[in-house]
Amino acid sequence: MSGTPEIKPALTAPEEESIGPRDLTHWRSRLGRSVASVVNRVVGAYARWTIAVIAGVGLLAAVLTTLLAAEVYESVTEQGHLAALDQPVLDYSVGTRTPFLERALTTFTDIGGPVGMPILATLLVAVMVWRWRSRTPLVLTLIAAAGSLAMTTVGKHLIGRSRPPRELAVPPFESSPSFPSGHTLNATVIIGVLIYLWLLHLTTARARAWAVAMGAFFVVSMGLSRVYLGHHWLTDVIAGWLIGLGWLAAVITAHRLHLTVRRRREAARAVS
Repeated sequence: MSGTPEIKPALTAPEEESIGPRDLTHWRSRLGRSVASVVNRVVGAYARWTIAVIAGVGLLAAVLTTLLAAEVYESVTEQGHLAALDQPVLDYSVGTRTPFLERALTTFTDIGGPVGMPILATLLVAVMVWRWRSRTPLVLTLIAAAGSLAMTTVGKHLIGRSRPPRELAVPPFESSPSFPSGHTLNATVIIGVLIYLWLLHLTTARARAWAVAMGAFFVVSMGLSRVYLGHHWLTDVIAGWLIGLGWLAAVITAHRLHLTVRRRREAARAVS
């Protein structure tokens, strides 16, 4: 019995190769072109699996951002200029609290928690996959989330920093180590990759600017709310932003490399 064939989502739809006029397969820097060329030669005919380079690119990003986080933590342990802000910022937050803000920000931070963020991400990714007929949102978000969770877990285990005193925190209290801020790191990565995916389909510069602004506002607010509620020191949040941005860059780079290799393979087929 004949009928309309089912259209399965593609790994990457053709319209997901640019952000506005910016072609994501065009590398402006010499380093970028060199990396793309090397990946193209290594992957070759297996271009559909190019996104697996996230492992290698992610390793580099993890090393770099871990070094940055170590610098922040060194500032904490040596009572450097950055660490000197921790207690004054917390004291200021305690002094400006109101019952309304405590309730509102506690509800807000729940969105970035281990329950709220997966639910939010799952709903948004499901809509993206259905609307765009592409598996890119699912693949990139899963990779981003797995790396983010791993970095949060390992970072807390290795550093083991104590949270601010409970008498200065707003319940419900946290029991895991403080450094880095998991809410901040995960919000940076997950919201960042979702905004990136959204940018691939926005057609006007104004819409893209608003999307970036909203994503940045969410991420910054999530981090600062953790300090305001007394669940983290400021340096915990700064580390979360740094590590999260590094991993986000790795995920986006892997996607761009996948697009680049796929286009080169299709061009080679066209002339053969």
